[in-house]
Amino acid sequence: QVQLVESGGGLVQAGGSLRLSCAASGRTFSSYDMGWYRQAPEKEREFVAAISWSGVSTYYADSVKGRFTISRDNAKNTVYLQMNGLKPEDTAIYYCNVDPPRSGYWGQGTQVTVSS
Repeated sequence: QVQLVESGGGLVQAGGSLRLSCAASGRTFSSYDMGWYRQAPEKEREFVAAISWSGVSTYYADSVKGRFTISRDNAKNTVYLQMNGLKPEDTAIYYCNVDPPRSGYWGQGTQVTVSS
């Protein structure tokens, strides 16, 4: 079982940056591929980015490619999402989970709001 706590969200102007963190509990964190997901108001939750257990491989949704960077520090049991060049359409609650996601691992998420 893995428990996940997201942080780092906030209100930022278009073009700005934020760095999200996801702290994981559990001794097996480093064995999981991890992902970031987001849910905008009245929309379904969608995939944003993923990283392999080793950190060697990363994957991005087309909508964030070139602007967002996912990384991890297995010694700290933490996954990060560096978000640059933010756009109003990036406004959403951001969640981390294993990849592919498991229903029992969703946390509270962290709100990101981008003003135009």
